[in-house]
Amino acid sequence: MKDTLRQYEKAVKCCREIFIKKTADYGTSWRVLRMISILDQLFIKAKRIRTLQQTGVSMVKEDVGGEFQAMVNYGVIGLIQLDLHADSIEDLDTSIAGRLYDEKIGQVKAVMEKKNHDYGEAWREMSQEGFVDLILMKLLRIRQILANEGKTLVSEGMDSNLTDIINYSFFALIRIEEGRHKS
Repeated sequence: MKDTLRQYEKAVKCCREIFIKKTADYGTSWRVLRMISILDQLFIKAKRIRTLQQTGVSMVKEDVGGEFQAMVNYGVIGLIQLDLHADSIEDLDTSIAGRLYDEKIGQVKAVMEKKNHDYGEAWREMSQEGFVDLILMKLLRIRQILANEGKTLVSEGMDSNLTDIINYSFFALIRIEEGRHKS
């Protein structure tokens, strides 16, 4: 678990750096995104990885690792938007966006630590294809929750599914860093 925490923190640092730099470039233009649009962005990223896995051909120079980083950051944006409500599109200061990012990552990491303990780091035996398929399944679940006006009877809500998407993306990034999955 010690290696996992170190590797996880390294992946967080990289994703956060990208988030902050993009926030400096674009502001928090993502505040305009409704949840369905965030899901679409996540879907596009996951679908691209799946297509690359199936065809082995990339026509765009962006690597798979970058797509997983984008899924982390869009997932965090989704969690932030759930709290701030997308009907208000005010721009946030970079320092506030960074603080909110850190809050959400802290919550996501806490879930990872608990599940990682209970599941015995089973993710280390998973394929990149498995991560992508689970991410796509979680996206379909969130779409259904949205169709149900945010209500669930016995299932986890949107925040739990976004948390899982972020953690699967971090796991994929760790496996890529280890050289166990293609980048």
